[in-house]
Amino acid sequence: MKIADYKAEFLAHLEAKVQVAEPKNLYQPVQYILDLGGKRLRPILVLMGVSVFEKDYKKGLDAALAVEVFHNFTLLHDDIMDAAPVRRGKATVHEKWDTNTAILSGDAMMIMANQLLESYEGASFKKLMQLFSKTAIEVCEGQQYDMDFETRSDVTIPEYIEMIRLKTSVLVAAALQMGAIIADASESDAQKIYDFGLNLGLAFQLQDDYLDAFGDPKTFGKQVGGDIIENKKTYLYLQALGKGSTAQKERLTRLFSGTVLDTESKVEAVKTIFRETGSDRATKEEIARYTEKAFKVLDSLAIAEKSRSVLRLFGEQLMTRSV
Repeated sequence: MKIADYKAEFLAHLEAKVQVAEPKNLYQPVQYILDLGGKRLRPILVLMGVSVFEKDYKKGLDAALAVEVFHNFTLLHDDIMDAAPVRRGKATVHEKWDTNTAILSGDAMMIMANQLLESYEGASFKKLMQLFSKTAIEVCEGQQYDMDFETRSDVTIPEYIEMIRLKTSVLVAAALQMGAIIADASESDAQKIYDFGLNLGLAFQLQDDYLDAFGDPKTFGKQVGGDIIENKKTYLYLQALGKGSTAQKERLTRLFSGTVLDTESKVEAVKTIFRETGSDRATKEEIARYTEKAFKVLDSLAIAEKSRSVLRLFGEQLMTRSV
């Protein structure tokens, strides 16, 4: 089965399950953010996680929707915290409605995500809920680290990697492991597919960081340079700070003080430093390194070769994506 087929099945399930009810001002924002699109990476991984262990992927549809609803809940609240005007090329929920509505609709989405897992029974339900709860709190921890880093000048690369592991990678890993749980895979294989997803998630987030600076604004879906505008200490920034000359470090630090130049000039000046220091190349090398780590784990999974090939293709497409 092709990746596009999993996506089509998931979107049909989303459309059937997510309906606007009363009060409309609570549920319309939920449908709005879920309809904005996106790669649907995480729900697809749930379905693939079921399928690679030779079980009917349709058993994973509710879990896939739970993961997608939860992911979009985090985006909705992140957008409020970041004061982001655009998400996937459209106005963010707090811009289109207001902040209070966005907070409440996000809260409802977190509850809906948990409700979707109630369709599973017995040991599977318990394992899914334990994994989901663990992952949800880790995502919150990652978000807090991300906010803390904005006011720190001593963030290290290992700290940054840990932050993106929590904020992004654990949900990618959990999506695959949820599929494995639904398919009654062995504990060993469930852990291995989690580790595969964890490394893939790190590569994915580093690629997202790279595209935030160097992506095409027509296809990226978010404001290009948003991380720079928000003074986020991304892998690109930390590499440039480590590799740059004294003059480049001073200029980069000044630019990230938030008190210099207009927004467009700031973004271009920072990107120039990223290029001059080789930070852009170092980031792409790290993306490739984590992708290869993921593939090494994938090779140890006890699954059919055709299933391994599908997961490998998925990883390769993530590594080379431009959006």
